[in-house]
Amino acid sequence: MSDSVKLKAFAKINLGLDVIRRRDDGYHEVRMIMQSIRLFDRITMTRNSSGTIRLSSNLHFLPLKENNLVYQAVKQVREIYSIPDGVDIHLEKHIPISAGLAGGSSDAAAILIGMNQLFSLNLPEKRLREIGLTMGADIPFCIMRGTVLSEGIGEILTPLPPMPDCFIVIVKPAFSMSTAFVYQNLDLTKIEHPDIDGMIKALEEQNLSGITDRMGNVLEQVTATHFPEIVSIREKLIELGAKNAIMSGSGSSVFGVFDDENAAEKAAAHFRGQPDIKLSRTVTAYNRPS
Repeated sequence: MSDSVKLKAFAKINLGLDVIRRRDDGYHEVRMIMQSIRLFDRITMTRNSSGTIRLSSNLHFLPLKENNLVYQAVKQVREIYSIPDGVDIHLEKHIPISAGLAGGSSDAAAILIGMNQLFSLNLPEKRLREIGLTMGADIPFCIMRGTVLSEGIGEILTPLPPMPDCFIVIVKPAFSMSTAFVYQNLDLTKIEHPDIDGMIKALEEQNLSGITDRMGNVLEQVTATHFPEIVSIREKLIELGAKNAIMSGSGSSVFGVFDDENAAEKAAAHFRGQPDIKLSRTVTAYNRPS
């Protein structure tokens, strides 16, 4: 049993995001290709004997109690496995918040892995994903990581061949979007479904152009209706050399995929006036936070 662990919580982008139907319970069934990228939050977890959860962060405005997924993840594992010890957590945020990059979900996923290590629970990944799903649909993927087909409400995960190494420029505008609002305003009768099967074939062939040609996100039609800036950012990224660009998740971040590092750096420099710009690369290997 270790006294302290350090972890990385990687962001994700949606190379393809399709919504199949709205279920009777209100959840939407999706078919998505999700991709981890080398943009990450750093998390330090240390056991304490006080039996309390103490969360700190480099962001002063971040909630640090029950309304934080990190706090909830620790609490859930302690309750399920009757762990008397508390945990001190420091969360160093680098993933933009409310950006469609699964920052909160990835933090919670890393916490579940960290609790497993910290208290020598020896839980298999499947069990960690089951616990994660009770807190958020993206958490199971954030535990698995890599390049993954996500189906159902996010709980049915199939590993895919890794995306060819490339450069990702992420532009997060000043506004944020509510995931619930986007899904509530999605008209399933008017969406243009992305070619998820074609993208899977392109991944199998390691054909980057085949992947980027099929990038699409049905949620973008909702967000872009309310914030046309999404479209202008996407078009500018393509103009600056991106092979393609789309919104990630429910927004508000937009990412462009580049096969040329210089072009990616110039594109990132062009958007320096935006509230948050990130230049990253894909995570092509299955690996645990370290």
